[in-house]
This record gives sequence, structure tokens and C-alpha cells, in this order.
Amino acid sequence: MTPKFSSSLSRLFRSQKKVRRLIEKSLIRNLPKTIGLQPRRTANPKNVLTQVTGFGSNPGRLHMKLFVPKALPAKPALVVFLHGCRQTPDSLDGATGLSKLAAQRGFVLLYPEQREANNGQRCFNWFRPSMVARDRGELMSIRQMISYACTHHHVDRARVYVAGLSAGGAMTSALIATYPDLFSGAAIFSGMPFGAARDTISALRAMKTGQSRSPLEWGDLIRAVSPERKAWPPVSIWQGTGDRTVHPDNALASAAQWLNVANIEPSTAKTTKKSWGSLVRWDGRQQSQVSYYSLDGFGHGLPVRNLHRSDPFVLKAEVSAPLELMRLWGLTRNR
Repeated sequence: MTPKFSSSLSRLFRSQKKVRRLIEKSLIRNLPKTIGLQPRRTANPKNVLTQVTGFGSNPGRLHMKLFVPKALPAKPALVVFLHGCRQTPDSLDGATGLSKLAAQRGFVLLYPEQREANNGQRCFNWFRPSMVARDRGELMSIRQMISYACTHHHVDRARVYVAGLSAGGAMTSALIATYPDLFSGAAIFSGMPFGAARDTISALRAMKTGQSRSPLEWGDLIRAVSPERKAWPPVSIWQGTGDRTVHPDNALASAAQWLNVANIEPSTAKTTKKSWGSLVRWDGRQQSQVSYYSLDGFGHGLPVRNLHRSDPFVLKAEVSAPLELMRLWGLTRNR
């Protein structure tokens, strides 16, 4: 390596580091002001969530946290929930009370967890192609977690559900686009359509303004990774009109994407006005194949009626997302 080339390469690396720092600062500025309130990383005093190791090759280098109720039916359901940026499974679970619902209704609860070593803001890397490619990266790590939970806790594989918030919502889109046969239902909260970005800069741009694509183009992004698939899990899409982190146009794009893939005519929408906003539903092979929950004036976060503990991205609302998911997915109370 010549001295001249070595000097040029060194300047390039310094330039790349500077750009990366600017992008990270831009990302922080685009998150709500409450993002500075760092969620407590200590676990619930009762150690509700258990960290699991040895669940697979884990190419995405994620952590796995699990809640298994003491009383389970012979073949329980599995709910997978992906946190947002700067959240932890413990803070999300503490605020939503999801583990309490799991105990009451007898399902296994799985939280994939991002590490700061992978992303400084603890966002799932939904915008990096290597992390969301079939059988690679973070996507593969999550699939391995699901397989582990199903095998070790005798899960009914016909009742596996997935939901995610923000970056976790975008990763949920990638999971159901790539492995639709794994899931019987999905929910995307303040997330992104699959294929909306391919790097950090395009991700920030898409989050802020949305991406202009036709429904066919959005649908083709999913068909490209699952070309043989004809049936898809029901998807509910949740978005606040006051969200300043993820533009509401992204939720409309997600709805258009899944309607196109499921071959549902958008004009068949059934709209119901609610006290908190509106619910739009499209029926396909199943009732409520695609549904869109638009919350008037709601910000960036997961809506709950009763906050169990503080978390900057679990927000009080007139509708409870966890309870609505229980209804949609048929997860009833134990008798």
C-alpha cells in the first residue's frame, strides 16, 4: 500500500465516521423530546422476564427475553413483541402489563432485544438489507427465538402472533413479509412498510416524509421475498395523526402494501368512527384481513388505557392496544 493511497484511505475513514456521527445526531433530533428519559434497565422486581441464551446461531447478535406463565394450557399461543428505539423489553412490559395478560390468558411472551453494540439507539436495524434478508442477520435471530420458544414450551404453531413498535414495527413488517407462514396475526405500531429504506439516510427520510410508491410497487417488494406465498396473516396497522417521528403516510403505505399483496380492493373498506379516531377494515380471506387504527392527535408510541409503569413510548389513550390485540387474536382469559 503506497503512502499516498494510505493517506487517502485514512481521510475516507475519518469522513465516514463524521457522517455517521451526524446521522446519529439527526436521528436523536427526530425522536420525541421524551427520548432523553432513559428507561430504567433494571428488571421488574419480580424478575418477570428471563433472558434465554443458546437459542441458535444468533447471526444478528440479539438478546432473547421470555415470560412463561406458571399455568399454561397443553398447547399455548406465543406472542412476539418487538420494542422501539431506546426501549427495553423490561420497560415496555412494565408499562403495558403484557406479562400480566400472558399470565391471565395462558400464552408465552417473547421479547427480542436489541443491543447497543448493534445500534447505538437500540433500534432494530430494519433499514439494513443484511439484517432483514431471509435466514440472515437480526431476522434470522428472531426466527430462531420463535423456534426455540415453540419447541421448549410446546407452543401451538398455528397460534403465533407478532407485534412491534416503531423500529420494532418496521421489523415486524420484515418478519411477516419474509416468514408469513410462521404467523397467524400481526400488528404494526408507528412502523414502516417493508422495503421503505436500504440505509440510515433513506430510513430517516422515509420516516420524516414517507416514500412515494404505487400500491403495486409496495406489494412487489413483498412478493420479491415470498414469491410463492398466496395467503397472508391478518395485519393491523396503528398510527397517531400527531406522530412527529414517523409520518402517518407510512401507515397508509403499509395498508396499501398489504392490501395489494392480499389482492383486496381498497374500495371495499369499512370505516367506523370511534371516540379516539377511526377504524378502517378490509376483509379478505379472513375477517379484518387488513385493519387501520388511526388515533386522532396521538403521538409516537403504543396506546394503552391504563399505564402500569412509566415508559416514554407507551402513552395513555382511549383505546388499549394490548386488549384489542387480545380480542383480535382470540386470546381469552383462562377459566
